[in-house]
Amino acid sequence: MKLKILLAIAIVLLFQSIAFAAEADAIDTGDTAWILASAALVLLMTPGLAMFYGGMVRRKNVLGTIMHSFVAIAVISVQWVLIGYSLSFGPDIGGFIGSLEWFGLNGVGLEPNADYAPTIPHLAFMIYQCMFAVITPALISGAFAERMKFSAYLLFIILWSTLVYDPVAHWIWGTGGWLKESGALDFAGGMVVHLTSGISALIAALVIGKRKDYLKEPMVPHNLPMTVLGAGLLWFGWFGFNAGSALASGGLSTVAFVTTHTAAATATLVWVIVEWIHRGNPTMFGAATGCIAGLATITPAAGFVSPAASIVIGGAAGVICYIALNMKTMLGYDDSLDAFGVHGIGGITGTLGAGVFASLAINAGGANGLLFGNPATLFTQIKAIAVVTVYSVAVTLIILKVIDWIVGLRVDEEHEVMGLDLSQHSEAGYDLH
Repeated sequence: MKLKILLAIAIVLLFQSIAFAAEADAIDTGDTAWILASAALVLLMTPGLAMFYGGMVRRKNVLGTIMHSFVAIAVISVQWVLIGYSLSFGPDIGGFIGSLEWFGLNGVGLEPNADYAPTIPHLAFMIYQCMFAVITPALISGAFAERMKFSAYLLFIILWSTLVYDPVAHWIWGTGGWLKESGALDFAGGMVVHLTSGISALIAALVIGKRKDYLKEPMVPHNLPMTVLGAGLLWFGWFGFNAGSALASGGLSTVAFVTTHTAAATATLVWVIVEWIHRGNPTMFGAATGCIAGLATITPAAGFVSPAASIVIGGAAGVICYIALNMKTMLGYDDSLDAFGVHGIGGITGTLGAGVFASLAINAGGANGLLFGNPATLFTQIKAIAVVTVYSVAVTLIILKVIDWIVGLRVDEEHEVMGLDLSQHSEAGYDLH
């Protein structure tokens, strides 16, 4: 039996060595350099998210919150190499999921894959997409910050990535994916990343319940400079997220770079103005939140719309996401760090924006939107939003119920009062003695 296992491993390694042996003439070194740099930029976003979220919680939960993002890098990277990439982008099964033909990256080497990125090594495309898979479940952690067991979190991100992220990524980005074939537009993850995580975050917040004394005592950010630093890192890394999704260096990546920045800048400005009018003062916290809302919202449309359209989309993000965050208090649910209000609502807004403002003059591989005489594109976007929302709600709910049955989702009241840093990790973020 041991001999058979060793022989099977040797065969897999042999085929992988063959795949790595020949580097195709079609590889463009400039495109490859851009994608590898973009992958690094997207990776930086997850520690940036850790800082952004970490500064927003109370001092006793800073390390536990940062840990949610940091550990996702490790866990999901391994899951991605073993099965996640193959399920997301592997040979299609019925338009719903990729097969496990690329299990453990078998057959994924230096030869380009013409279906995805014909000018870069297949392995470069894989690692770039890995960074998207890493940050997406980490985004959800903002909804249940300060009250979820770490063991439950580990189970959650593995199951959620496998059962929600990977199938939806295949539907929208994978060769043969049924939403992709229907014409749904998602340039860099408005639905795959932000809608799935945002909707799932809302479900998690509702299932796990409110923090102890929520709306009864102040739960203000303990370190706003940390949050602003995190927002800055996210803004910086987002250029790899969106412009890198052109999968080549050139005109399309340039457009996506510019639209990303203008949307973020506009959303920041609009958020500050709206908050100033509504609350009487503009805040740094509001400006940081506004920029992230703008970035999330432009993501699905970044490579399909003009810079002028991105200003409109960014402005819409500044207003709509601001309203969504204020509705949270009115409705009484506890999405601790506004994962749904920013990412869920932003993903929906941007996906609709692509349906309105997309232009073939910007991206010949996309479609004309409503503004350019093609209302069918907007209807396709609405259908895709509905499908992804329903699927994310149903599967996330099942995952949470199963985990609650196995290990329990929530820390007990004593540990919540103590804080997750001590109760879950036996350490403190600050030595104040």
